Amino acid sequence: MELSVGAGKEYGGYRRGMAAKGKSRQRVEPSFEDDRDDVEDDLRLDADDRIIGTRNAKRPPKSRKPTKTASRGKRKQTRRSRGIFGPVRSLVYWCIVLGIWAAIAVGGLVLYFGAQMPAASSWSIPDRPPNIKIVSTDGSVIANRGATGGEALALEEMSPFIPQAVLAIEDRRFYSHFGVDPLGLTRAFINNITGQPIQGGSTITQQLAKNLFLSPERTFERKIQEVLLAVWLETKFSKDQILAMYLNRVFFGSNAYGVEAASRRYFNKSAREVNLGEAALLAGLLKAPSRLSPARDPQAAEERAQIVLGAMQEEDYVTEDEIKTAMSQPPTKARSYWSGAEHYAADMVMDEVRKLLGEVKQDLLVETTIDLTLERTAEEALTDLLEGEGGKLNASQAALVSMDATGAIRALVGGKDYAQSQFNRAVTAKRQPGSAFKPFVYAAALEAGIRPDSIRSDAPVRIGKWTPENYDQKYRGDVTISSALSQSLNTIAAQLVMEVGPAEVVSLAHRMGIEQELQPNASIALGTSEVPLVELTAAYAPFMNGGYKATPHIVRRVLDTDGNVLYEGSYDNPPRVLSEAIVATMNSMMTRVIQEGTGKAARLDDWQAAGKSGTTQSFRDALFVGYTSIMTTGIWFGNDDGTPMKKVTGGGLPARAWKEYMTAAHTGYSPTPLFGSHGGYDLPPAVVEPETGPTTIGDIISNVIPGMGGREVYPEPPADPVYGDVTPPGDLPSGEYRDYREYRGPYDGSDGGPVPPADVGGGPIPPGDVGSTASTGQRRQTTLYDLIMGQ
Repeated sequence: MELSVGAGKEYGGYRRGMAAKGKSRQRVEPSFEDDRDDVEDDLRLDADDRIIGTRNAKRPPKSRKPTKTASRGKRKQTRRSRGIFGPVRSLVYWCIVLGIWAAIAVGGLVLYFGAQMPAASSWSIPDRPPNIKIVSTDGSVIANRGATGGEALALEEMSPFIPQAVLAIEDRRFYSHFGVDPLGLTRAFINNITGQPIQGGSTITQQLAKNLFLSPERTFERKIQEVLLAVWLETKFSKDQILAMYLNRVFFGSNAYGVEAASRRYFNKSAREVNLGEAALLAGLLKAPSRLSPARDPQAAEERAQIVLGAMQEEDYVTEDEIKTAMSQPPTKARSYWSGAEHYAADMVMDEVRKLLGEVKQDLLVETTIDLTLERTAEEALTDLLEGEGGKLNASQAALVSMDATGAIRALVGGKDYAQSQFNRAVTAKRQPGSAFKPFVYAAALEAGIRPDSIRSDAPVRIGKWTPENYDQKYRGDVTISSALSQSLNTIAAQLVMEVGPAEVVSLAHRMGIEQELQPNASIALGTSEVPLVELTAAYAPFMNGGYKATPHIVRRVLDTDGNVLYEGSYDNPPRVLSEAIVATMNSMMTRVIQEGTGKAARLDDWQAAGKSGTTQSFRDALFVGYTSIMTTGIWFGNDDGTPMKKVTGGGLPARAWKEYMTAAHTGYSPTPLFGSHGGYDLPPAVVEPETGPTTIGDIISNVIPGMGGREVYPEPPADPVYGDVTPPGDLPSGEYRDYREYRGPYDGSDGGPVPPADVGGGPIPPGDVGSTASTGQRRQTTLYDLIMGQ
């Protein structure tokens, strides 16, 4: 069929249009219209089929495309087909994606921080700091010393309430997780971001890992390391072992680490004996040990304990009735520091253990000589008097040492209240003993040949420029040596020192047990050299035991945890320091002190006792040291700053406290007499004094002027006595007294100097060299001039 020229042009245009539309990959079918207007056989194209059509031409909808209404219906149908699961599926999808990426990120961090840690093969549980368990003679615990403050207990040894309370409040899923609790972490995270009470997500295993290996800083790195270490602990130890390690090491406040230390700190009992309410209180402390400590805030500790009890009920550990019983108990009142006089003894034990064994590197058991019953009796005896009369007599402190015949310390009180002051006044403080030193003067006199019935004149005596006076400033004339001791006459003691020689007195005191340096001068007769109470008391013990030295000691035996004996003291063969005859005579003389002398307030019923009182200048110190056949006890009253008491003498408060303590301490014992009471220990004959011949009128006349006929046995005083920098106690201005907690004696670290006298009523203090060489053994002759002048 031939095409016209027009038709050919149109066909060419159609082919070009087809070529252009072929790019859209859609087949375009030619359209032949049935109605021909001009030419019947023309092949025509619509404007839409042309490459360049009429711009203003309206494009009719194509038959192959759905209509608008149909399209909307289809979309609605699709939405209905998806329903509500579409967003959920999307959420799940993206959560999975994010979870994968988070796991990859966390894994990378774990690997990174884990690489910073040492190799797992080198990990090991650090040793728990050593604990020293100190027990009394009957095995009762006196104290625990060391960094933790208590021994480690096995889980089955603890009160069952303790682990239950801790698990209920700290880690309820402890026995089901693998060291890390995802549920706990999630709960803590949600509570923290929603404003609920802040909770920690750490498990007990994580807390143990942190306490054992890590620092307390809060960083992401430390948390990752904590998780790794917790998982390692779970693979190495059983759940019970982990819980036991945690309870024995965790901090409970007030310097107490572990349940045993905390129980003794707050309840004064072992963790084995803790009841439900006490266990809840301990578990409650773990949240904030320092802030919730009952020693700091008892009310907050009790409120937290009630929350723990509620948690225990939720976990079915306890019943409602048990909780009511626990809540009805009085609130715990703990002191701000360890309390009880036994801690003074524990401190002394630690000093001895370090001297015996050096640095402590393992757990030790120290068996002591302390009798806890006597310890509490001693503390009560001192506290009763201090609280009852101490205020009005201006006596704020007291100390006591009690020991047996071997020197084993049975009771030791270093002060009124250990919680307020840990300074040990029985062991550390050095004070003038006053007249309590006189027994050593008289014992030295007996060794020099002077006898109890020897006569001496109680009259004013001058030694250099020193004139000692008696306490009552009265003179009794001729008296026996025995009477002079019972009445504590200073003039006689001073004369005896001059006759025997100060060096001999000092030598005997050292021999009997006083280790402090003593100055060999005339005032030694009145106890002017300072000594600790424990040494003074030990030096009296030879009078009790028949003349043998009694070395004061408090440690009997030291063992390790396996029962191996590391040290055992032996005091079975002490050296003899006094003859039996001297001991018997001294006991006879010192018994009179309690029966009729200055120590009458210390008299015991049914028991023979002996002792001596002592009072220092201006009533700054008051002492009484006495003994029976089974026990020697020394007691001191005074003030730490050296301020005077109100006329408190050694025969007052100290003697009364001594009686109260010794009466209780001797309960249950059969009375036995002092050594030598049955006789049989006679002293050698007295030293015969040289005869002076008959006194003639020429002698009397020649002796009218001193120095012309009679012999003066006392040395001439120096022209200008020098006292150095030492101020006599009597001249101290008010408010400037020495603090004995820091005081050192005037001769400590020096080459000598004067010592303030005790029991001396005025007058200058003798220089250190007065009387140091006057030991003639002869009495001064009384001259007519003496009679006229009243000397």
